[in-house]
Amino acid sequence: MFDRRTFLSLAAGSITASRLASAQQASGKVALYANVGADLTHYAVDVASAELIKRETVTLPAGVQYAWPHASRRYLYVASSSSASGYGKAGTEHHVTAFSIDPATGALSPHGAPIRLPMRPIHISTDIPSENILVAFNNPSAVRIYRIKQDFTPGEEVTQPSPIDAGIFAHQVRTTPDNRLAILVTRGNEGTPTKAEDPGALKVFNYKDGVLTNEVSIAPDGGKEFGPRHLDFHPTKPWMYVSIETQNKMYMYRIEKGGINPEVAYRSETLAEPNNIRARQAAGTVHVHPNGRFIYGANRAEATTEFQGKQVFKGGENSIVAYAIDPSIGEPIPIQHIETQKIHPRTFHIDPSGRLLVAQHNLPVNVRDGDAVKTIPAGLSVFRVGDDGKLTFARKYDIDVGDKTMFWMGMVPL
Repeated sequence: MFDRRTFLSLAAGSITASRLASAQQASGKVALYANVGADLTHYAVDVASAELIKRETVTLPAGVQYAWPHASRRYLYVASSSSASGYGKAGTEHHVTAFSIDPATGALSPHGAPIRLPMRPIHISTDIPSENILVAFNNPSAVRIYRIKQDFTPGEEVTQPSPIDAGIFAHQVRTTPDNRLAILVTRGNEGTPTKAEDPGALKVFNYKDGVLTNEVSIAPDGGKEFGPRHLDFHPTKPWMYVSIETQNKMYMYRIEKGGINPEVAYRSETLAEPNNIRARQAAGTVHVHPNGRFIYGANRAEATTEFQGKQVFKGGENSIVAYAIDPSIGEPIPIQHIETQKIHPRTFHIDPSGRLLVAQHNLPVNVRDGDAVKTIPAGLSVFRVGDDGKLTFARKYDIDVGDKTMFWMGMVPL
């Protein structure tokens, strides 16, 4: 059974691995990868000076959607698709591609042939030992699992024993730190004047060797006004944090008795001004700091309105919210909201040493500048992380994306 002792024992092992990664990182060996469309660019990371140094670029079969490193940190699995995001135009090219990571430089090299997927993947991860790749699809919502072969290339799909209820608009899939549960985060859809709300849910499965069984759906009030997007786990405690996209909340759940306690243990706001929403706000990525004392979430806004014949930013919070985690009960307590200096931080990542946070912004957006209009480019914003968990803006990198999108970014220790 998945109990507290099992969780802490396995988590302690992961902390040991994390400390090894941090020791490696201390020599400066951290790679950041960020995409523009199908191009995935490697940046060397200078943690001490909070700088990113652009290196080489590899090209995927289609636009990058998400990526996940092998547990060895020697391979990177990248999901790509030619479909538009959300419920946009469907494409025909959907793949998982493996790259080897040069342990000295972080450079990527193709590793074997890509495998085809049936539709657009929105998220991928590996299980804890990186024996299988878990893939989430949002339209239609689904989850599929693929073996990782002995040569570390992606392989055949794992046949599931029974049909899976994958909810509505899946957005992420993760296994718990003990590798015994798999959780599919399904956001649902907000209601409109002409269409009722689609409920959201956390779909929780028993997980063993790539097989999903005994599905349980966690959906407060039947999933009404519950739009989960992204989750992360505490490194040593049986606590799970979930960003609730459409309600701009951070929820904490307890992992206990072999599953996820369906009762929300704590609720926190993500916005600095939750009663001053000027346009659609959406909570996004969530990451727990490696030391387990803090957690961070993204706030996103990009709606526009017409000004002088152009569409300009309507206003809203584009920020990272930092929370202190109560060490005895796990409650996330907001301690800072810091603007990211760009529009729509779709994703962010924390370096393994916990000293640097980098946020990625997917598109250029016009903004009013007095009576004029200027464009804020897509790009990367770099923050230092203090001992108190608070962020200090260091610098930003403007990136010309043309007619493409920055969709994913992450860091890997070498």
